[in-house]
Amino acid sequence: MGQIVYETATSLDGYLADQHNSLSWLFAVPDGDDPQLAPPRAAVQVMGSTTYEWVLDELGALEKMDAWGTAMPDVITVVFTSRDLPAPGDADIRFMSGDVAAALPQLRELAGDGIIWVVGGGGLASQFITARALNEIVLSVAPVALVEGAPLLGQRIESDRLILVEAQQIGQFARLRYRLTYPGQDQG
Repeated sequence: MGQIVYETATSLDGYLADQHNSLSWLFAVPDGDDPQLAPPRAAVQVMGSTTYEWVLDELGALEKMDAWGTAMPDVITVVFTSRDLPAPGDADIRFMSGDVAAALPQLRELAGDGIIWVVGGGGLASQFITARALNEIVLSVAPVALVEGAPLLGQRIESDRLILVEAQQIGQFARLRYRLTYPGQDQG
């Protein structure tokens, strides 16, 4: 069974996007295009509707028919939403609604032994934690403080549940990788 990883960039004060759901602050950071900051090679990427709509808009994927497939080839995208959303013609996009825990068997089947990458947002990642399914949190912390916006997570996690596995500097970013533990789980 593959890993489920929440990998994202965050501001120093724990926001994914600013109060206008913009990531312009992130793209202004020097070295933000370093290949070491690239997301994991995933079999399935999972995102909420706000993240999905931002990616659609950023890629111009509804206007440029091959934009999605060029940016994200060979990956299944699952969008959790309660709304009807458009999908670019060249993309393998599945829409799901409801609780993440109920969708886990289907997500794992889609991914096989590959990685399930939780792209965002923080509320969706928190649902994976509540379902005791998230294996790792990988953060690329940017030297920016936003004060408000979309939070990194939608729940409290105590330090006894997070084990720092790796910390490295990549340009102006601090890349931190944590393994999650769950009560009653073997720590080995």
